[in-house]
Amino acid sequence: MGKRLIVITGPTGAGKTDLSIGLAQRLGTEILSADSRQIYRGMEIGTAAPTAAQLSAVRHHFIGFKEPGDYYSAAQFESDAIALLGRLFAIHDTVVAVGGSMMYVDALCNGIDDIPTVDAETRAFVLEKYNAEGLGRLTAELKLLDPDYYATADIRNPKRVMHALEICYMTGRTYSSFRVGASKPRDFDIVKIGLSLDREVLYDRINRRVDRMVADGLADEAGRLLPMRHTNSLNTVGYKEMFRYLDGEWTLDFAIDKIKQNTRIYSRKQMTWFRRDTAIHWFDAGDGDGVASFVSSLE
Repeated sequence: MGKRLIVITGPTGAGKTDLSIGLAQRLGTEILSADSRQIYRGMEIGTAAPTAAQLSAVRHHFIGFKEPGDYYSAAQFESDAIALLGRLFAIHDTVVAVGGSMMYVDALCNGIDDIPTVDAETRAFVLEKYNAEGLGRLTAELKLLDPDYYATADIRNPKRVMHALEICYMTGRTYSSFRVGASKPRDFDIVKIGLSLDREVLYDRINRRVDRMVADGLADEAGRLLPMRHTNSLNTVGYKEMFRYLDGEWTLDFAIDKIKQNTRIYSRKQMTWFRRDTAIHWFDAGDGDGVASFVSSLE
């Protein structure tokens, strides 16, 4: 039998972690996390990282192995994940991957363009420009340096704008010139499984999960991370709102409401992205038995 990677994906709050653990236990295999924030230590509450009990139930990879200040990209994840799969497939016929980070899932399954790794000096220079001049000035500069990418980019996303400028500065070429978009061949089969549920049910689960995060100490966790708030790892829903509460700009209740709202918005973006992928087999989020039966039918 050929080697197979089963990818469990879907929106935040859909129950991917529990389902992937149950599936991995049935298959006697390990889990590769494709979550761009759970890779960082000290951010367990705000990223809804697997608990100690969940981590002990099945061996996980790419959970809490970087510091929040460390630079890590989707391209690095692709390289590390493919190398890891080479080792895991030596002892397992099937490996389970799980995550809702669109770029990480895409990098794992399709590969990512061979874009140069940005050096620390260039990264610091662009970050300083962003902090001093704001996103508007950077997007205007991107429009001049790389109008093709500017025309398609999410120019409200500082990470995307900054990275494109980093490449322009460092290489003297446009960022768009590196983006060829060709899928890379994999020497294993990929089966994608998406979890979905009614929007109102998902929103309720998101709201209740945020409440659990707060009860578990999200504000204290954000407080410990406050000195690193400028890092890319913390430019994410949950921490951004809590930082404004800790600054005294928002009340705690308002910050919690904004976390819920912004998480719901993110879940819609995830579903829009994943719905474009016709290779995904969709299941109700609570249908673990259906997923297991489907996987068994593949053998």
